[in-house]
Amino acid sequence: MSVAVPIPELAAALAAYPWGYLVTVSDRQRAHSLAAPTAYADGVFTVPAGRGTRANAGARPEVAMLFPPAAGTGYSLIVDGDAVVFDDRVEVTPTSAVLHRPAL
Repeated sequence: MSVAVPIPELAAALAAYPWGYLVTVSDRQRAHSLAAPTAYADGVFTVPAGRGTRANAGARPEVAMLFPPAAGTGYSLIVDGDAVVFDDRVEVTPTSAVLHRPAL
């Protein structure tokens, strides 16, 4: 079950998610996940990132961020976005977001 989250409402939805994962894709077409604190300001996520994550996001800037529920049950927040790479970080501008939970 998924519930769309309008981008203007994303900051409010993120209040329940103190950390998440930035998911990029490697040259071998494998998913690469990086745990990161939730840092969202002025419509952009800022994620401190190492060389591999920055290389992946530079080559394939369409990324996803996943924020699991703190209690292990409930909705995960999934955000698709466009990445821009800097020397020490990746900045992600969200393009869409959904709250998702498994159908039980």
